[in-house]
Amino acid sequence: MAKVIGLGGIFFKSADPKALADWYKEHLQLPVEPWGGAAFYLDNLSSFSRSGYSVWSPIENGNDYLSPSDKHFMFNLIVDDLDGALNQVQRGGAEVISVTEDSEFGRFGWFIDPDGNKVELWQPQIA
Repeated sequence: MAKVIGLGGIFFKSADPKALADWYKEHLQLPVEPWGGAAFYLDNLSSFSRSGYSVWSPIENGNDYLSPSDKHFMFNLIVDDLDGALNQVQRGGAEVISVTEDSEFGRFGWFIDPDGNKVELWQPQIA
């Protein structure tokens, strides 16, 4: 039987995909490629961990974890400097959610991008 072995990508609608991709490229150095998206390779995470992973997690409709966004999804981006990344997106006009969280997995922070999407930033704990 076939099975899921990782997260292959996140696809979402935008009123202006090029402008949004350019915003992420400018404010978080997202490696946007000429085709308009970005590819992330697990071997680029080697300084953070021995193996990388992505998470897929459905959330109950009534849960407010995606608030204050009214979208039905959120994506997580791995960063090397959470505080620096949050400052960069704030300077770029994003609404930074003031709470950050430390856990056994690392540090997490959130912001609302120019399209109203809630984005989670994750700085993994260095082993």
